[in-house]
Amino acid sequence: MPDFNFDTSHADWVHFDGEGFDYPIDYSIAVLRADAASGAVDLIVKWAPNSYCHYHRHVADTTILVLEGEQHVIETNDDGEEIHKVRKAGEYAHNPGGDVHMERGGPEGAVVFFGMQASDGRVFELLDKDHNVLATSTVEEMMAELAAG
Repeated sequence: MPDFNFDTSHADWVHFDGEGFDYPIDYSIAVLRADAASGAVDLIVKWAPNSYCHYHRHVADTTILVLEGEQHVIETNDDGEEIHKVRKAGEYAHNPGGDVHMERGGPEGAVVFFGMQASDGRVFELLDKDHNVLATSTVEEMMAELAAG
């Protein structure tokens, strides 16, 4: 795999953590680009070691590139079975959206690029353990975050 460096020190990070969950939440998001006309969103997510983001479903078509560390993805299929995938730095993946999953950083954490194409403006949905939608993230919200940065 080729070596590459992506300097994240100048990104405008928004940090998330959480109490009251049965898993550690500690991650940050930096929106690189958001365009409502095309539905495109590019962002990077940085996870603390062995920490998660919130349980969610990507609604948008998503391209993934692991820049640093390991990205652990625990997918839950329709019958409740869990599938654990580990992506290491330099690995690429593409998902059409719709998959329900948890993501976390590995022992050293992770930095991951996400390129999303949201045909209806919805990027992802935060879910409870029964897959009920708690909140929906949109391209417009990402644009506002980028403008505020």
